[in-house]
Formats: sequence, C-alpha cells, structure tokens
Amino acid sequence: MKFTWFNLMPWPYLPDDFREKNRSVWVDIDSNLYDPVRGHVVYNDYLDLLEYADTLGFDGVGINEHHQNGYGLMPSPNIMAAALTRRTSKAAVVVLGNSIALYNPPIRVAEEFAMLDVMSGGRLVAGFPVGTSMDTNFCYGQIPALTREKYAEAHDMIIRAWTEDKPFAFNGRYNKLRHVNIWPKSLQKPHPPIHIPGGGSVETYDFCIDNTYSYSYLSFSGYLRAKALLAGYWDQVVKRNAPDTSPYRAGFAQTVFVAETDAEAERLYSEHAFYFYNRCLHVFAGFADAPGYRTVKTIQSGALNQYGRPEYPKLTWKDLVDGGYIIAGSPETVRQRFEDLIKGLNVGNIFLLLHVGNMPKDLCMYSTKLFAEKVMPHLRNMWPDYDDDNRFWCSPLAERAQPAPLGPDFAPALTSATQPQMVPAK
Repeated sequence: MKFTWFNLMPWPYLPDDFREKNRSVWVDIDSNLYDPVRGHVVYNDYLDLLEYADTLGFDGVGINEHHQNGYGLMPSPNIMAAALTRRTSKAAVVVLGNSIALYNPPIRVAEEFAMLDVMSGGRLVAGFPVGTSMDTNFCYGQIPALTREKYAEAHDMIIRAWTEDKPFAFNGRYNKLRHVNIWPKSLQKPHPPIHIPGGGSVETYDFCIDNTYSYSYLSFSGYLRAKALLAGYWDQVVKRNAPDTSPYRAGFAQTVFVAETDAEAERLYSEHAFYFYNRCLHVFAGFADAPGYRTVKTIQSGALNQYGRPEYPKLTWKDLVDGGYIIAGSPETVRQRFEDLIKGLNVGNIFLLLHVGNMPKDLCMYSTKLFAEKVMPHLRNMWPDYDDDNRFWCSPLAERAQPAPLGPDFAPALTSATQPQMVPAK
C-alpha cells in the first residue's frame, strides 16, 4: 500500500454565518474574509504538517491546485512542492496536480514538473486533473465543451516534451510552438509516474488504461458510495483487456480522524468535520457543473458532483461515520474500516485527508501520529501479490543532495565548493 498525507489547505477562519451570507466558497467568495497576516501563519502551519508526515513514514505528501476559493489555498501547487523538496527527505512529492488545460502554453507544466523531479532527486509523482468546473470554467474562463479537448492536447505536448530527445515543433489546435526543447529534463525516465485525479468522469477510465496511469477517485462522500464508480472502472479495465488488474492502477481519497477511542474521536473532531462539510464544500450549484463540462456519457452513468451537495449541511456525526463519508474512531476501528475500503475498492493508493476545515495543527499532528504508528503498519501488506509493481510510484535516486546546514559554518571549504553534498537517502 502507498499512503499519501494529503493537504487541501483550506481557509480555517470562515465565520459561523458563512453559508447565510455567501453564495459560494468558490469563485465569488467575499475576498474581505481573507487576512494575509493570518494567511502567513496558515501556510507555514500547513507546510509543517506535510513535513511532519514525511518524518512519520508516509509514502507521499500531497498537494493540488484550486483557484479563487476558501476550500483550498493553492493556486500554484508547484510553489508548495518546491518548498517540500527542501524540507522533506523520504516521501514522494505528490502533486495532484496541475490542471493542464489552464496553462498557456502547457509546456510550462512540463518544465516545472521536470524541475521538481530534479530538485527532489526523483521523488515527484505527477498529476494531471481536468480541474473542477469552478476553477476551469468560471475562474479561468475555459469553454466547458472544449475543456477536455484542450486537456488532451496539453497532455500530448507535455509527454512529448519529456520523452523526445530532439527539439520539435508542436502544431495543435490550441497550442502552436515552433521550438519545444525543455531544460531541464525530468530525472525519472521516461517521465515521472502519473496519477489522474477524477471526480466521476467515466472517460477518464479509458484515458488511464490507454496510458498506464493510475486512476484516483477524489471523493468526499466516502468509500461506501464509491464502490459503484470504482467497480465501473475495474469493469472497464477487464473489458479493455488491460494486462493486469493491479490495485495500484487505482487510488482513493478518504477523510480520516484517529483518537484513542471512538467517543474521543467524536469529541475532538466533530467540530472540524462539520466546518468542512458545511462551509468548505458550500459551492453554488451553478458553479459546480457548467453545461458542457461533464459529458453525456458521464451524466448517464449517474456519477454525482462532489461539491455543493444538498445533503452536506444536514449530516450528523453519526451520518458521517455510518455513511462512510469519514472514517473515525480508535486505531482498531479505523484499521477495520480501512481494510473494508482497500479490499472493497481494490485500491493500492490511499490519499489521506487527516486535516480538514479548521482543525488546529496540534490536533492534526495527534491524529496523524496515531494513524502512522497504530494503523498504517497493519495495512501495509494488503496486496502481497503486487509487491513488485512500481509502475505508478516514483523512483528516487539512492543518494540525493541534502540542504546544507545554516549557520556560521554554512560556507563549504574551497576544495569542495564545486562538489554536491551527497548522502545516502534516509
């Protein structure tokens, strides 16, 4: 199993009457609710949590891209990833991802991901989401019916830029470049592993199968409601005669809270769960699903949008736990529920939302430590038949450059000034 500690980076200071006074947490949220001075502390706290996860042995630390919202404060996840390359040493830097249809030209993604791969010593796991309708169509003004076509063209350009040895010209419908010749090239060959985050678009199934990418279902409705959608994905894997049904072909995002007892979990975390579902997911329906954003095939499948769902504000703690929206409780309770999730969805990649809403840093560290020490070790070997399947994870250098210590002895000796400081990876 691969466990990624994933941080949405929400704004934790939305007022109690936020739903009543704001139409949406996305697109047209009142910008006066943001305080840059508080934001300075928030960003540093969130980076602290990601770095802490690295010290506890999580396989990856995860970040993503969103715009003009209080749900996730990362318009550029690559900035966060660059910071993480310096202060983490073992975990993969999982960027889920860059919304590649928004980049003009998308060669920028190829360049920045290659930089991150080199900076991290080959620890990058790349993600190419289509992006939410809020981000793609309303914040960045992309025509909904053309979004996926632009996405496909951007993907083709990025892969060619990573894999072709000579400069080439790219003459697409949306991108025309006389010279494509990125420097630096990515460290991992032929390119970093790619995960495709999705919220229910069935076309993404074939895209992942065709390219041997891992399909990652990012859901806030929990694993019980995800079974039908993931079953559809695995049915398509079999129908398309894929060479295997490795669980690492799929991943799932799950909100989780761990405490010493089930009762303590409710006492400690219920406030923050309600904040997340009532405020962070308060999205105006007109922003969540622009006409043309989802294809007819996806609509016919019955896949539901993850944002702005009318039931979210009505959910009690019991509803959240019993319905599988969240997994919460003692380490033993959480372990049992995760075993059901992993086997029931047939997934090898788990993206853990251990921080949500307005959860303070120290409380999140408590839950994170309990999961790392009392839950994660028991789930490691769920798929022993696929231990050698490394197609969907990064391949770091065995020896990687380490940041030099700061202080009066920072300057290296003249005789070694041109030599990188290399130490075995910890």
